Amino acid sequence: MRKRYQNGFFWFGIAVLAIMASQLNFAQTVDCLRNTGLWFVAVVSLWVFLYVINTFSWYIIIRAGGKSPIRFSWLYKITVSGFALNYATPGGLMGGEPYRIMELSQYIGTERASSSVILYAMTHIFSHFWFWLLSVILFLFTERLTLLTSFFLLAMTVFCISGIWFFISGYRKGLAIKAVNLLRHIPYVKRWATGFIEKNSQRLHTIDTQIASLHKQNRKNFFTAVLLELLCRIFSAIEIYFVLVSLSANVSYMTCIFILSFTTLFANMLFFIPLQLGGREGGFLISATSLGLTASTGIIVALIVRLRELVWTAIGLLLIKLEKNRK
Repeated sequence: MRKRYQNGFFWFGIAVLAIMASQLNFAQTVDCLRNTGLWFVAVVSLWVFLYVINTFSWYIIIRAGGKSPIRFSWLYKITVSGFALNYATPGGLMGGEPYRIMELSQYIGTERASSSVILYAMTHIFSHFWFWLLSVILFLFTERLTLLTSFFLLAMTVFCISGIWFFISGYRKGLAIKAVNLLRHIPYVKRWATGFIEKNSQRLHTIDTQIASLHKQNRKNFFTAVLLELLCRIFSAIEIYFVLVSLSANVSYMTCIFILSFTTLFANMLFFIPLQLGGREGGFLISATSLGLTASTGIIVALIVRLRELVWTAIGLLLIKLEKNRK
């Protein structure tokens, strides 16, 4: 990737990191870190292993498309930096994906890099729908239902099944053209999207063909990648468990899964909020209190997770800078 593009991604991330940090209440943050103590170090360290799972899932997708000179350690750095940029954008997308494509294209070409990045992004989101649906099933067997929760779970089930059907269709036929076509209906972007489709229709068609062929010809690799991403969702509830243990809250790991599931669903439904500021915090507050925890506990969990994102965003940006210097 050209140095000016790497500089652009780096300074964009720095600006967003500053905005994210400015939203924190300093006194409240210090108090939360004092309460959690070394458990905060455990929360941050946990993501060293979770990003290994993310990287391995993406690595499988890249290798399924043919031989490549990509090293796992290098791909791990790009994965961390990509997620760091994703934290900065609404819905967690459109920030890290262009960066990943630009870095990867120098080794395997633009079209193959684009298809692998899009396919991995699809798999990452696809696993969320399965995680939410799995949470509904577990909730039905472990928690007491009320009229309100029954209605919510029904709506959540319909939403998840619809999302799963949409992505299965996208895997079979490709999703690049559909995704860009959606932009044609968004104000201020539709003019650019129309011109982009006209200029790159053949390339988009090729990317969709590659996505469909990767899914069709490498079913084992596809299911392995989805399973890894699903396991990553399940294991990421450990950070909530760590925080609640530090606060001496008597909760089960299943409760932590429910908190994570309902919070991420709520935050992703508010994808249009820049940086998801307030959306995720509100999700933690609602899900924690609904499961019998106090409101202050939900706020602390939300703040610790936000601090963890800040730390890993800084690490990801540092890796972008080191990659630029290495080149």
